[in-house]
Amino acid sequence: MEKYFLAVDIGASSGRHILSHMEDGKIVLEEVFRFENGMTEIDGHKCWDSELLFSHIKEGMKKCAELGKIPCYMGIDTWGVDYVLVDREGKRIGNAVGYRDDRTTGIDREVYQIIPEKELYARTGIAKQVFNTIYQLVALKKENPEQLLAAETLLLSPDYYNFLLTGKCASEYTIASTSQLVSPETKDWDYELIRMLGLPEKIFTPLQKPGTILGGLSDALKAEIGYDCQVVMVTSHDTASAVLAVPSKTADFAYISSGTWSLLGVELENAICNEQSREANFTNEGGYDYKYRFLKNIMGLWMIQSVRNEMNKAYSFAQLCAMAEEVKDFPSRVDVDEHRFFAPDSMIEEIRNACRESGQPVPETPGELATVVYQSLADCYKKSLRNLEAMTGKTYPAVNIVGGGANADYLNQLTANATGKTVYAGPTEATAIGNIVCQMLACGDLPSVAEARACIFDSFAVKTFTPEE
Repeated sequence: MEKYFLAVDIGASSGRHILSHMEDGKIVLEEVFRFENGMTEIDGHKCWDSELLFSHIKEGMKKCAELGKIPCYMGIDTWGVDYVLVDREGKRIGNAVGYRDDRTTGIDREVYQIIPEKELYARTGIAKQVFNTIYQLVALKKENPEQLLAAETLLLSPDYYNFLLTGKCASEYTIASTSQLVSPETKDWDYELIRMLGLPEKIFTPLQKPGTILGGLSDALKAEIGYDCQVVMVTSHDTASAVLAVPSKTADFAYISSGTWSLLGVELENAICNEQSREANFTNEGGYDYKYRFLKNIMGLWMIQSVRNEMNKAYSFAQLCAMAEEVKDFPSRVDVDEHRFFAPDSMIEEIRNACRESGQPVPETPGELATVVYQSLADCYKKSLRNLEAMTGKTYPAVNIVGGGANADYLNQLTANATGKTVYAGPTEATAIGNIVCQMLACGDLPSVAEARACIFDSFAVKTFTPEE
């Protein structure tokens, strides 16, 4: 009888349930359920529909039972920084406001009156993103202080859904590290910083190491779902799971987790929290076994996703890549890290305006728009990788691209050309695979991270791109 593992991988635009088992020494995946996700306007804020998301989680779990493939273990991963507050009765307080909401506008200046930006980075190692949990909580304290006063526990997104599954409040290390409230020295909440900000210390529960088995489903959920399984606190930040799934056969490797965001980085034993890394906007997020994901958060495929959506999804991503390649000599470039591309009313017009303002040709056709985005991304990868090598003092001969962006052959080749490095692309389902591998490590089915990565390399197709002359 097969032993099944279930990864619930929830992204900003969609989620899916991936079942997995081992077959002839290889990891086998099966997508059993997929659902849409996105923010909605509630009370003037961009929010996640947490009740709907949890109903999707349960629906996918029921699908496993319908297929006769009941998982022994399951784990949930999501995007970072967003959270839910619960009261002493376990009820959600307020709405699950999302990171693209504008409530944090200007809040960074208020935080820096309490602790200067340079000191905050040296203390946490986390790059400034105005949507980080630290700024969200200070914004909440200013706008709705009664919610913080009523709160018993703060749970980041995957921790909240684990709580709904098991009834147990617990906080996992990798997702918590995205908050900018965790110490790289103690690997726990920075309670002194929390007190400095005037946030209630009691709501921050001690952090648990990824791979911690939280326990079985609550009695109510077992009755509703029709079975029980063990819930594992996996590397629950989606990028942490994706990095765990990088199929490198060497200890030192560079990676790009390519999806809505492009996360370019390396895995380190110690955080780099100096002024050089702060100015380059590199961050030190938590990884499996307390490794540090030293990385830069680049805008990523969000831009091409937005362009495609504005065209009413008339073209597939593969078609956009092909059209971009046809007009590859179109010369215009934009700085993908500019805040103007974060959440514009129209991505197409924002790209055109940026080109117009800089005196470059304005892209008009879908192919021209796509090539501007893809080539601008490759240029950003090149610059960021050079900065990374300077700060770590190491040269990385290859770049491993994992996630959905590994399917973008045109972008992968552009990246190889721009960086002058061999690019290994795949697996595309890296986040779900990392989630599953963390479960397998937790129960002893895989003995080590090195052997897990070797197994991933052997289990999934990995394409190679070399720099063109």
